[in-house]
Amino acid sequence: MPEPVILVVGSLHYDIMVECSTLPRKDETAIGSRWYPKFGGKGGNQAVSCARQGGPSRMVGAVGQDDFGRFLLDELARTGVDCRFVAQVAGVGSGMSVAIMDAAGDYAATIVSGANLRIAPESLTDPAIWDGVAILVLQNEIPEAVNLAAAQEASRRGIPTLLNAAPCRDLSDALKALVDLLVVNAVEAEMMGSDPVCCLRSAADAARKLAAQFEAVVVTAGGLGLAMWTAQDGTFQLPAEQVQVVSSHGAGDAFIGALACSLAAGNGLRQSCQTAAHAAALHVASPHQP
Repeated sequence: MPEPVILVVGSLHYDIMVECSTLPRKDETAIGSRWYPKFGGKGGNQAVSCARQGGPSRMVGAVGQDDFGRFLLDELARTGVDCRFVAQVAGVGSGMSVAIMDAAGDYAATIVSGANLRIAPESLTDPAIWDGVAILVLQNEIPEAVNLAAAQEASRRGIPTLLNAAPCRDLSDALKALVDLLVVNAVEAEMMGSDPVCCLRSAADAARKLAAQFEAVVVTAGGLGLAMWTAQDGTFQLPAEQVQVVSSHGAGDAFIGALACSLAAGNGLRQSCQTAAHAAALHVASPHQP
């Protein structure tokens, strides 16, 4: 039997990474030590993360007909992601971002969406996109109309939808009703209406509060760990593995990729959270080469 496919519908960005001793403040010009290009976009990173976990990964997105777009498509193919459904859009540049990372591994970034805003919602009805798909993964770096079209098609086919609501933005009731699993970090949970997350207990409280709107919720809290809530299992808290942090950049996408792979393989949410938390710990403890 063929392995279940993880379908990621989302963003693709050509990232320019800048290393600096400290993040610049407003109106400050900081002196960096080096820069390098990197494959990025939450959608692309999560699709690659799925492929690196060994799960068949398929990407729906859009790039421009430019050098950035060719770089992004080549990287998807190189890492084993099925990119047949990534559109190459004329007349618009590929999405890109600039991220500054300090000596402690913290970072700040700005994105320019470009072609990511040109994904056609009607393209999601193509039956070939859904062949063998076990789970749909969404984020908030593409228009909600695209996310809603994807979630509607997944629901019609009996496929669960995982929404990583990052960056945080208002969600329509129509989309909320189609999300089977919401994953947010501490800041996003607070922006969506929870109390501030300062410990695992407050993360669990946040997950429980957000579960009034979603079937299941995972709240990640960085170095503290995570908490989840489902109607079947109630609350579960998982402390973070203690590792030496090299860089936190991309840790959330590594978590989502591993979580989706485990769920697609038929594992429960608690076991999948444990698998994903371990993958994220390995990621932050590893050097990220250009």
